[in-house]
Amino acid sequence: MKVYTTDKIRNVVLLGHGGSGKTSLAEAFAYLSGITSRMGKVTDGNTLSDYGKEEQRRKFSINTSVIPIEWEGCKINVLDAPGYFDFVGEAEEAVSAAGAAIIVVNGKAGIEVGTQRAWELCEKYKLPRFVYVSNMDVDNASFRQVVEDMTNLYGKKMAPFNLPIREDEKFVGYVNVVSETGHRWKGKEVVDCEIPEYNKPNLEICRDTLMEAVAETSEEMMERYFGGETFSEAEIRAALRTNVCDCSIFPMTMGSNVLCQGVYTLLDDIVKYMPSPENRKVAGINMKTNEIYNADYDFSKAKSAYVWKTIVDPFIGKYSLIKVNSGVLKTDDLIYNVDKDIEEKVGKLYIMQGNKPMEVPELHAGDIGALAKLTGARTGNSLSTKATPLKFGKFEISTPYTYMRYKPKNKGDVDKISQALQKITHEDLTVKVVNDAENRQTLLYGMGDQHLDIIVSRLLNEYKVEVELTQPKVAYKETIRKQSDVEYKYKKQTGGHGQYGHVKMRFSPSEDLETAYVFDQEVVGGAVPKNYYPAVEKGLQESVIKGPLAAYPVVGVRAVLYDGSYHPVDSSEQAFKMATIQAFKKGIMEAHPVLLEPIVSLKVTVPDAYTGDVMGDLNKRRGRVLGMNPLAGGKQVIEAEIPQSGLFGYCTDLRSMTGGRGDYAYQFIRYEQAPSDVQEKEVAARAASVAENNTED
Repeated sequence: MKVYTTDKIRNVVLLGHGGSGKTSLAEAFAYLSGITSRMGKVTDGNTLSDYGKEEQRRKFSINTSVIPIEWEGCKINVLDAPGYFDFVGEAEEAVSAAGAAIIVVNGKAGIEVGTQRAWELCEKYKLPRFVYVSNMDVDNASFRQVVEDMTNLYGKKMAPFNLPIREDEKFVGYVNVVSETGHRWKGKEVVDCEIPEYNKPNLEICRDTLMEAVAETSEEMMERYFGGETFSEAEIRAALRTNVCDCSIFPMTMGSNVLCQGVYTLLDDIVKYMPSPENRKVAGINMKTNEIYNADYDFSKAKSAYVWKTIVDPFIGKYSLIKVNSGVLKTDDLIYNVDKDIEEKVGKLYIMQGNKPMEVPELHAGDIGALAKLTGARTGNSLSTKATPLKFGKFEISTPYTYMRYKPKNKGDVDKISQALQKITHEDLTVKVVNDAENRQTLLYGMGDQHLDIIVSRLLNEYKVEVELTQPKVAYKETIRKQSDVEYKYKKQTGGHGQYGHVKMRFSPSEDLETAYVFDQEVVGGAVPKNYYPAVEKGLQESVIKGPLAAYPVVGVRAVLYDGSYHPVDSSEQAFKMATIQAFKKGIMEAHPVLLEPIVSLKVTVPDAYTGDVMGDLNKRRGRVLGMNPLAGGKQVIEAEIPQSGLFGYCTDLRSMTGGRGDYAYQFIRYEQAPSDVQEKEVAARAASVAENNTED
């Protein structure tokens, strides 16, 4: 592929509900532009963008892929983003690199929750967008209905650029609203035709909407419009490009991906109306001067780029996908990674076509490409030169809240699993691995159950290691509510020197639940020599790791050593440590031990219609609803406090209750005493575990 300058580049992301036709649209783009000689199908697993083994097996997109195509002297970087909610991180990465979006809506299914989420994402990044209605060749597909629904949701900015022509319930052509001409498909050719009578009333309405939008672009246009003048087609197109770029109009068009109908027109419209990077702004901080640096995709400024995605593939290696923010990046350039404070040589420059790297000599500002084997680079890193070190703001990525405990099936694979997961976390920022040392478990976080399932599948198929997911242990803690006074004498005679340690201790609650224990001594008259105090404290340190009630960490205990005795020959540090451990077990069990459970602050964002169901479900999970705050767009934020144990499975249940329209976020706030039934269950589980271990021994 040849090198393209900034004004000839279009970066377009395909968004929409899962299954709406994004990948098949990308496939139609590739076919029409001559990249492929035949169109692949998602069902056959042979599309350009769904190249991953998991994607081919499951028949849907998991990763964002880039397909650069050449059209009418321009380069269109098509970013095919996943539509399913578990892979929202991929869509967020793609949106950060795009300059415009095409929201794909299934003409038969109409507006779905993924359509609305795609719209919200575009609003957040102020992306110009088209709405493309797919599957128009299918019976019951209705362009008119989608236009009505989108207008009801998002106002009169929705502007149909084309209207469908149907004969005998078949999609046979379209009316171009801008040029007021009719077109039919005749084989692979498009021929002119008369505009059907039933299209004329709609054409008039759509045309009037467009003319009003054109008139509003300047005072001169407004005067001409009210003066009854008609605008030339060139004037209309120029004005519409301005409208599209500033998000005052959102064109709507339609087609059939599998028949490649309407796709040719869509490609033309991308080139005509969507902004090139020179119409977009981007700014960073010059780390030398601490001043704002307006890169603005200007090819004449210092070289800079940022890594918007990382591909770590066991078969093709590591590629850092970049967007050039300024200057012209060339082969063998030295680039400085501001975030990592390292300078690396670029080597070769690539553009990715699905999973195929294609070498290019240079990348101009605004273009999307790839760099191989940048050892230190991570997604979100800023790249520039040492002379002008620039740091760009990182895009927001969704936080993973669904987690499971994972264990290797083969203990010898621990290191391999750790390395594989590290690669996956470099590639997918919504995957997180947490080592919960207190509860001796490793946790795998993702965006949902399906996301975690796919990670496990990838570990097996790509990295040849097997893990099993189980429900994680809740991070309970143990404490006491009363006081106790105990003594313990540790005495062993084994021939020669024996072991002797004798302690008398008081245990009482401490108000500080952040600290495991507070140790004091009130020994009088040297009953226990001072050199054994550290051994007593060491015994406490070991004891609080696993409490005697249910083997959870102990917190909030005040321990006082007030008496005891020693033997001048047999006493040792080990003996006093063992005496303390036994005294601790006895003392805690006599001081009314209780289980503390973690409580989290939960915020659930849902449309008004679902608040009753969500609040009822929270009550079942022992949640306490604190209140509701209204949001724009008919949504409510329900604020609640809930035991962390009540959040298991919540992601799936919330999506089920709200049709995928609900979101939630939580953070730990404090520990509270667990109800007696929860405590009994945990104590019984502990007893069963001990009995099982004893049987195995």
